[in-house]
Amino acid sequence: MDLTTRPLDLSFRPLDPAADATLLHRWLSMPSARFWMMTEHTPAQVRTYLDQIACSAHEQGWIGMRGGEPLVYVETYDPALLLPAGVLEPEPGDLGMHLLVAPPEGEPEHGLTTAVMGAVVRWCLHGRGAARIVVEPDERNTAVLAKNAAAGFRVLRTVELGSGAEAKRAALSVCTRADHAASLLGEGADPLAHLGAEVGERVHRQLLAKAIAEFSHERMLTPEPDGSAEGAYRITARDGAVRWTFTARELPLEHWLVDPVSIRRHEDGEETRLDVLDLVLDLQEQLGLPEELASTYLEELSSTFAARCATLTEALGGGRPTSAELLSAGLEEIEAAMTEGHPGFVATNGRIGYGLADYRTYAPEQGRRTRLQWVALRRELGHLALGEGLDEQSHLDAALSPEEREVFAARLRSRGLDPVGYHYLPLHPWQADHRLAITFAADVARGDLVPLGEGGAELQPQQSLRTFLDRTRPGAPYVKTALAIQNMGFLRGLSPAYMRDTPAINDWLARLVAEDAEFARCGVTVLRERAAIGYMGDAYHRTASSNPHRKMLAALWRESPLPLLEDGERAFTMAALLHRDHEGRSYAGALILASGLTPADWVTGYLRAYLRPLAHLLLAHDTVVMPHGENIILRVRDQQVVGAFLKDIGEEMAVLGERELPRDVERIRALVGGEEKALSIFTDVFDGVLRHLSGILDADGLLGAEEFWGLVGQVLDEYEADHPDLARGIGGDVDLRAGSFAHSCLNRLQLRNTLQMVDLGDQASSLLYAGRMENPVARRGAVIA
Repeated sequence: MDLTTRPLDLSFRPLDPAADATLLHRWLSMPSARFWMMTEHTPAQVRTYLDQIACSAHEQGWIGMRGGEPLVYVETYDPALLLPAGVLEPEPGDLGMHLLVAPPEGEPEHGLTTAVMGAVVRWCLHGRGAARIVVEPDERNTAVLAKNAAAGFRVLRTVELGSGAEAKRAALSVCTRADHAASLLGEGADPLAHLGAEVGERVHRQLLAKAIAEFSHERMLTPEPDGSAEGAYRITARDGAVRWTFTARELPLEHWLVDPVSIRRHEDGEETRLDVLDLVLDLQEQLGLPEELASTYLEELSSTFAARCATLTEALGGGRPTSAELLSAGLEEIEAAMTEGHPGFVATNGRIGYGLADYRTYAPEQGRRTRLQWVALRRELGHLALGEGLDEQSHLDAALSPEEREVFAARLRSRGLDPVGYHYLPLHPWQADHRLAITFAADVARGDLVPLGEGGAELQPQQSLRTFLDRTRPGAPYVKTALAIQNMGFLRGLSPAYMRDTPAINDWLARLVAEDAEFARCGVTVLRERAAIGYMGDAYHRTASSNPHRKMLAALWRESPLPLLEDGERAFTMAALLHRDHEGRSYAGALILASGLTPADWVTGYLRAYLRPLAHLLLAHDTVVMPHGENIILRVRDQQVVGAFLKDIGEEMAVLGERELPRDVERIRALVGGEEKALSIFTDVFDGVLRHLSGILDADGLLGAEEFWGLVGQVLDEYEADHPDLARGIGGDVDLRAGSFAHSCLNRLQLRNTLQMVDLGDQASSLLYAGRMENPVARRGAVIA
């Protein structure tokens, strides 16, 4: 009989030591049971052992029956209580398991042991309700290790268990329901089930609507009225052989609201399937996508498509919250609920370098916790930069638990190294696996970098991919790590050279904000990057020119907003205001309706906490930050915005005038004229954020776009009335009410060079413009250039 092609039907009854001792003594005496270490036991010794199992509050014995005949002995136990401390990080629903199959009698049954393993694992997961099964077989028991692997067990590591004659090196392994379902012995779960045709078509339509809207906004495409119906448009390609049609509305700032359901593609007169990759290929020339980079851009777009399919499939199965359900959620839950990515970029979730397992483990929208890997670096080959009032001991107290510091120091000493000679650097787990062990192998071999293993805290990746929120110690600093994957036009590294000045830059801006009462009135403060570390002892820092490998071993620690919230306040990244759930309902709309305010009053309060302080920062201090949705954390009380935190300062702020700066902050100076200064508001705030929010509220019927922009003008009027001497900035050359402004384009940058959109050392000269755009808050009579 071949049991490998069908599941085995087993029933289980509790162990009865008196009735089962003789049978189990025979089974345990067989050579095949040698890893149970009872082959020499007498019947009395076996009976004593079984009595102990039956009387234990934390262990249970079971006899598995096939057709009424005993076939397998199973022990289950609580691993949190019965495994030595420190061997396993317990999780809710853990169930330990030991397995002994009856020795064969008569004609062998091919695949019996495999079938038994599958049946026992299914029973533990579904019959016993385990969320995760824990096993610790002897690493020499290769037959069982193979069966475990076939059932979906993953080896965590090798551990030493027991002592004396009972000591063993065990392969500590776990198996979750998902692990087993996807295994050889599981239910045949398809790991790519999220890429189904129905979900795929829906996601293609969503991405096509965004692509048509944003490419048209950036004037790479010029939709023509179709004439077939009101709001109907067409785009032609390939000398007229291909025609894309859709319905849309155009709002201020050339913002297109494209109806996904209306999109059609015709080629040679025949309607074809919809695929966002086809749109790019059809319009490659109009989009200015170089042939040598086309495949890379298509891969980033494919990754975006795959990620959207995964979250939509999960949502349709009830696994993701609706916008209404997020009204009572905290920062960490809202962060994991976001699926859109950057509102302007089309290929927004590239993540080239991640595989499917990496995506499911580290993607922010998965909301999973992970542990960072840590490495010690020789002090003289790196640097640790600290902010004002922070010494190394207080930094370590914030960054690591006492247990982590003690263990890391002990691991260094065990290698004959003095911990005093090293700094501790956190690494993204992907970076440790893909870069530390290979790219920096020579540094590890020299002992300049000493791997210390994973930390004890569980952290959750945030929308920026490489920044983590500490879930074990609420209020502990965020950790931002280097991550050498390609995403949205950049390799996501961190420069040790930049890190050196980062705390000082943050202190300077925080001091400026704290000393100006206007920011306090707006409820705005800075989340400082208090400490930064970088390693520069590698060969890549000795090459003649700069290279991405110099940005692979660095990190920073940023203040958490959680301890800074007042009673009754919640916090979430501003990107959430642009989120729609799988039912099409916007989070901004849910907030407005739940607040009890009129949409106009709610938006005005938001603009006073977001736009007004940014305008003041520019006009009163010639200073700008990068205020997109991920870099602003909103404070909300009673579903109303009452303030904001500015973050991600060190790499993305600039002083645009001649004001005096400390020497270690001087690198942020970028002298430009008044019109270019104003672009920090026009491009980053008006076009980058408010354009999208106004479109959402208009589409939802809550607040028309014209009225929205009227409120923007009103908030600027209020500021000018309160600060008439600053209406044009401290240099008198900034006009936020000008008739038009230069139209800076993001997708054009990515399409031109998807590997590096801009030169980070000279960002201004790298930008691409598409003429000028009418200012939706231009003062009456302003000239539209």
